[in-house]
Amino acid sequence: MQRRHDRKASKNRDQSPEREKRSRINHSKRSVGRDEVQSWTTATKQSLCLLWQKVKVQLMLSMSFLIAVFCYCRRLYSFLAQLLKRWSNYLQRKLIRNLSVLTEVDLLGYSAREWKGETKQAKHMREAYEELFWSCHIKYLRQVRRDNYCVLRAVLFQIFSQGIPFPSWMKERDILKLPEKLLYSQGCNWIQQYSFGPERYTGPNAFGKLRKCMETLKTNWTEISATKDHEERGNMCNALFSDESKEHKLYEAIKFIMLYEVVEAYEQIKNREEPIHNLFSLLLARDSSSDPLSFMMNHLNSIGDSICLDQVELFLLGYLLEVKIRVYRLHRFNTEEFQVNYPDEYRREWNEISLLTEDDRYYHIPLFRT
Repeated sequence: MQRRHDRKASKNRDQSPEREKRSRINHSKRSVGRDEVQSWTTATKQSLCLLWQKVKVQLMLSMSFLIAVFCYCRRLYSFLAQLLKRWSNYLQRKLIRNLSVLTEVDLLGYSAREWKGETKQAKHMREAYEELFWSCHIKYLRQVRRDNYCVLRAVLFQIFSQGIPFPSWMKERDILKLPEKLLYSQGCNWIQQYSFGPERYTGPNAFGKLRKCMETLKTNWTEISATKDHEERGNMCNALFSDESKEHKLYEAIKFIMLYEVVEAYEQIKNREEPIHNLFSLLLARDSSSDPLSFMMNHLNSIGDSICLDQVELFLLGYLLEVKIRVYRLHRFNTEEFQVNYPDEYRREWNEISLLTEDDRYYHIPLFRT
């Protein structure tokens, strides 16, 4: 038993160095493994740190770029907004400056601004405006540019804005052929002396210019009267009556139609044909317009340049356009001539338009509200 124990102890002593050796090897392997893991972890951390640094730099650059772009866009937007606002204000001022019929204003407010003070005339005009406000239900007015086309502008603007169609006689004739008919059929070579208002043009091209005026009148009247929407028609009128060139063509066309009708009436009187309206007799009875040529030279040629339509010509205008023109003459307040119709004889089916004047020279457009 002792001998077996000794042999076992001897055997254990013999195996002990080998066991230690293997232990050292295993320890060494584990140490190497830990070092490798630690080295790999360190390398990974370093790689991740380097990568993060690069990504961080890129992110910072990207954020800086985005911030710079945002600031630039914000400044650009602010600049464009200011530019657009200035441009809009400029266009609005230009439109208002060019618009020959201004937007509506309060009637009594206008009266208070225009007729301040306690003079007899100022009190009289304020009373006249109050009469319009309370008795005639006129609450607003639209101011019309004060020039020598004023009454023609006020009448045509209302005809267009109300969508009033051509008068019946214009539907039966082609008004574009009126200059040609007057020149060639009736031998009125003197129309070459026709003057176009402030342009003061006379000469061989008068016929061509008159035809362009008639085309402008017919085209715009047809287009606007065919527009049923009131707001759209109003916008079309505002655009038309802010274009001075087109405006003047309209007025010259109306002037020529007045001349043409006077020529027709004069020929009827000479040939003793069917009776004419008494307003033609009244017009031709004047020394300054005893025939169509003198009517053109002494009256029509100056309209738009140095004079406006007078009362007789206003009768003729209403008759030709087949509209009843009711005029409130404020300087005639408290007299029978405070309200006057042009012409005084009119047909029931004619449309009615209204004017307001303080001096029979310049006119505004009254607006009714009930």
